Amino acid sequence: MKTCLVVDDSDAIRSIARGILESLSLNVVEAADGQKALEICTNAMPDAILLDRNMPVMNGVDFLRALRQRDGGDGPVVIFCTGEINVSLIQEAISAGADDYVAKPFDSAMVEEKLSQAGVIG
Repeated sequence: MKTCLVVDDSDAIRSIARGILESLSLNVVEAADGQKALEICTNAMPDAILLDRNMPVMNGVDFLRALRQRDGGDGPVVIFCTGEINVSLIQEAISAGADDYVAKPFDSAMVEEKLSQAGVIG
C-alpha cells in the first residue's frame, strides 16, 4: 500500500485529506509543520506528499527545498496545496520541487485527479 504524507497546520484540513486519501486506498501519515514532516521523511519516505504553504516552524517551500536535497527526497510526488491562487507563489513551489498544485478548498475528485496524473494511484 502506498503512503501519502499530509503536511498542514490545520487539523481540519488534515482530517479531510485523510478521508479522501484513505478512500483512494492510501496509507496516510500526518504532520502539522515542515519540520515534523522532514523527520517523518527521514524515517520513511512517503510515495506522495500533500503540502500546505503557510505553516509555523517550517513553511511548505522551505520543507520542499530541504526534502529535495535529501537522499531519496526526489522520490515523492509533491502536490502543493494553497488557498492563495497567486502565479508567483505557485511558480516558487514548482521551482522548489513541487510536481503539481491544488487549490484549497480541495475535494476528492481534485486530489484523485492529481495523484492519478502523477502515477501515484491507478
